Amino acid sequence: MASLYLLIPIAILLVCVAVAIFIWAVKSGQFEDLDRQGSQILFDEDIQIKKDDHEQ
Repeated sequence: MASLYLLIPIAILLVCVAVAIFIWAVKSGQFEDLDRQGSQILFDEDIQIKKDDHEQ
């Protein structure tokens, strides 16, 4: 029972930190345009690979 007096405030503190980080991420635009990176790999132009002149 005595450990609950320590664990409950720690749990509340961790939840507050997680909520603060989530709010910061939303305000800084981390969740804007989530589909861009997924579709960019599919619709990106192919990269031309150049051969080096150092082949022997």
